[in-house]
Amino acid sequence: MDGIPKPPFDASLYFKAPNKGRTTSTYEAGRTLFLQGDPADSIFYLERGNIKITVLSEQGKEAVVSMLGAGDFCGEQCLAGQTVRATAAMSMSECIVTRIEKAVIVRLVHDEPAFAEWLISRLLDRNIRIESDLVDQLFNSTEKRLARLLLTLANFGKEGTPEPIVPMISQETMAEAIGATRTRVNFFMNKFRQLGFIEYNGTLTVRSSLLSVVLDEQSRGKL
Repeated sequence: MDGIPKPPFDASLYFKAPNKGRTTSTYEAGRTLFLQGDPADSIFYLERGNIKITVLSEQGKEAVVSMLGAGDFCGEQCLAGQTVRATAAMSMSECIVTRIEKAVIVRLVHDEPAFAEWLISRLLDRNIRIESDLVDQLFNSTEKRLARLLLTLANFGKEGTPEPIVPMISQETMAEAIGATRTRVNFFMNKFRQLGFIEYNGTLTVRSSLLSVVLDEQSRGKL
């Protein structure tokens, strides 16, 4: 009936239902979702796990642009007219990823307002995180940048309870992501473990108490 609001979009039901133009796959750690230069003809929705987005310079130097967790999209630039991938995506742990063809997404956005609202909300959240990452790089200490990265990877704030990061992500990768050296990352990882903020022994578990580092205004500008 007119005037009765439609129920919010249920992502879990959508991704479980069979649908042409959408495929769900499991990726082991170290698998490539797409490469820089590939055709930009689809977007990817990360249902479980973590992936990293990288870019390769003309000189062959690779940089980590961002790290994504469950509930994030990547490759969405195709919706803005990008025809070739400007970045690459690789799994950092075992991941469940749904690939959705561009034409399917465009049709859903036009025909399903609840889906469009859900998608826009997800993409805006991602954009806000990217802006916050930039602020982190410009103004915040290495300690705070690392704490924020670990909380993001642990899915903190999305599902309410941080989750273990499986497998252990290399400190070199963390250093690339936050613009620091591996030595500084190692120092603060040890500090966080001694304070009980994290535990790692093959897997990495992030405690919510690590949030205190991010919220502590006194940590600004120390290192």
